Amino acid sequence: MERVYAPWRSEYVSQNSEKINGCVFCHIVNHPNKDEELGVLYRDEEFFIVMNKYPYSPGHFMIIPNFHTDKLEELDSFVWGKMTLFAQKSVKLLKDVLNAGGVNIGMNLGSVGGAGIAEHIHLHLVPRWSGDTNFITTIGDTRVYSTDFNKIYKRLKEKAPLYFGENR
Repeated sequence: MERVYAPWRSEYVSQNSEKINGCVFCHIVNHPNKDEELGVLYRDEEFFIVMNKYPYSPGHFMIIPNFHTDKLEELDSFVWGKMTLFAQKSVKLLKDVLNAGGVNIGMNLGSVGGAGIAEHIHLHLVPRWSGDTNFITTIGDTRVYSTDFNKIYKRLKEKAPLYFGENR
C-alpha cells in the first residue's frame, strides 16, 4: 500500500489515546460523563449512537446496544426494534445535515463476518455522496477526507435532538 503523509491529521489519530481495557463499547456505556470526548451523539436506556473513530466516510456513526453481546440473535427484540427505528431517523439526519445522497447501513457479525470489534454488535450508518470514491481509494488503497472529524461531530450533535429527541 502506498502512503500519503498528512501530519495535520496527527491530532485526530492521537486523540483519546488512553488505552481502554476490555470492550470499547462497554467503556462508552459506562462513561456517560465523557460523551463529547468519545463522540456520542445520543444515548438512552437501550442503546447509544456514537461517531466511528475510524470512519469509512465523513459522518460515519454507529448504533450500539448497551447490552454486551456478540450475537444479534440474543439481543432483546424491543431493543433491536428501537435501534432500527433510530436507524431510520439517522438516515434523515445524515441526508438533511450532511446532504448525503445515500447511506450504507450494515452489520458485520463476528470476526469471520468482518467485524473489527467482534465482541459487541453494532450497526453502521455510512453517509455516501455521488463521486465520493475516486482513483486513490480504488487503486491506491487510501482514503482522503475533505472535512474535519470534530466539525462533523459538532454539526450532527447540534442537530441530533431534532431527530432523536433529548438524551437521557
